[in-house]
Amino acid sequence: MLYKKPPYWNKAIKHLKHKDKILAKIINAHKGGYLIIKKGYFISLIRAIIGQQISVKAAQSIWIKFNKKYKTITPEIIVKENIKNLKKIGLSKQKATYIKNIGNYFIKNKKRIKRWSKLKDNEIIDDLTSIKGVGIWTAEMFLIFSLGRSNVLPLKDLGLLKSISINYNKKMPPKEYFLKKLKNDWDPWCSVATWFLWRSIDPVPVNY
Repeated sequence: MLYKKPPYWNKAIKHLKHKDKILAKIINAHKGGYLIIKKGYFISLIRAIIGQQISVKAAQSIWIKFNKKYKTITPEIIVKENIKNLKKIGLSKQKATYIKNIGNYFIKNKKRIKRWSKLKDNEIIDDLTSIKGVGIWTAEMFLIFSLGRSNVLPLKDLGLLKSISINYNKKMPPKEYFLKKLKNDWDPWCSVATWFLWRSIDPVPVNY
């Protein structure tokens, strides 16, 4: 799996600091870090499933166990694996089933998957959410961390909403009109703004 810094990172930071004074303070408090793009579609989706509705720390703990057990992670290996074995490393039966569903999709749709890097965000979301167990949130994490899309604002992410509530002194959940204002201010770098807001409330960088 390859890791890299987004090519747009510095440009995005300059724009965000100019448009949003509160976000500028958060960015200045977390200098040196950056969102890591991972070129490994299947593994990235597995990590996103693991991270559904649990803390970053808990997700990281399960992923370490998963990676230790399956040193080579391929769709074929996961599809053949017993759900009981997946549960032993901390996955719920539901998440284990979802991961196997993703494995089956990858085996059956290799040509389509090769085109993902050229498709629009909404087209990829449609593809991914056709897999049982993959919702909008998981698809958005994939867009951010695997495809490096710069303008994703995952408004179903509780961590992001909590951070906005804290940093902008708004009730939880923040009002829709205020979220739209932030989106307009951050466009076209919502993914970068999201990453820094996550960092402001969690010492462990979000990574899927």
